Amino acid sequence: MTITIYGAGAIGGITGARLAQAGHDVLLIDKAEDHVAAMNARGLTIEAREGSVTIPVRAGTPSALGQHLELVLLAVKSQDTPAALEILAPRLAPDGAIVSLQNGLNEEVIAAAIGERRTVGCLVNWAADWQAPGRILHGGEGALVLGELDGRRSERVQALAKLLDVVAPTRVSDNILGYTWAKHVYGALLVATAVVDAHVYEVVERSPAIQAMLISLVIENMDVAERAGVRLLAFDEYDPAEYRAAARGDTAARARAMASIATHYRAATKTKTGIWRDLAVRKRKTEVGALLGATVAKAKGYGLAMPLTERLIAMIADLESGRRQMSWANLDELVRAL
Repeated sequence: MTITIYGAGAIGGITGARLAQAGHDVLLIDKAEDHVAAMNARGLTIEAREGSVTIPVRAGTPSALGQHLELVLLAVKSQDTPAALEILAPRLAPDGAIVSLQNGLNEEVIAAAIGERRTVGCLVNWAADWQAPGRILHGGEGALVLGELDGRRSERVQALAKLLDVVAPTRVSDNILGYTWAKHVYGALLVATAVVDAHVYEVVERSPAIQAMLISLVIENMDVAERAGVRLLAFDEYDPAEYRAAARGDTAARARAMASIATHYRAATKTKTGIWRDLAVRKRKTEVGALLGATVAKAKGYGLAMPLTERLIAMIADLESGRRQMSWANLDELVRAL
């Protein structure tokens, strides 16, 4: 079986390279022709704290895709999911599957295009950054969890977990949406850390006022998930119970929640978010509009207000367009909005 990695940037690139290194037949697909050319010519170099390794891989642009794809690991930005599915859906085998290695609520979009039966949910919380054509930084360890959307512990998902174990220790869950939604709602906090040129741990340790704002931001998003009937699960540096307690005024819970994030990011090589990198380094549009915008759209359907999240979305849009610069004043503005 050929494993197709669609989107060979940070997460997709490392995943594909590790699978190829383990002896699997892997095709890395990416629309960046210089990245594809570099991978084919020199392999994919993965840099990490303990050193770097270059792994021979086979890569191509979307035009290299064949038919009857059996397994696709989708790793494009959320805003690019619909366009990717236009290419992938007609090429997917009847018994094939797409696994979302993405941030956000992409499982819903994928299932709408190809059916729930051919969609596998996934939480990826290990970190990576695309550095240059053919070169990716492994940014830190984190959870990797798979699951069928209906909660079944199928043979397929067990086999996929065994397959991906060469990338990172992989678990199977009967509540994968509890994990993907958990990262999604906690991700709003990480987006907020990108409005200033600072490490994530510096932001969450900045002041009690900023910490209270970050808690409120996550709670806005948690409320939508719970209204949708999702039972949020704890992973790595995020525990929904701590945020609920902090929102009720438990300052010790707030301190624990922020300390967990600071500890996680101090141990990582990647200490700023991919959103920050898109804004400050790559100078390109982020996926914030697609990520948090999806939550806001759901909230409106439930009659829930998300004023802080909407203010953050607008702030990121200002940063993308150059109308605003990264500054601690941006976080102060969000505090005042709270």
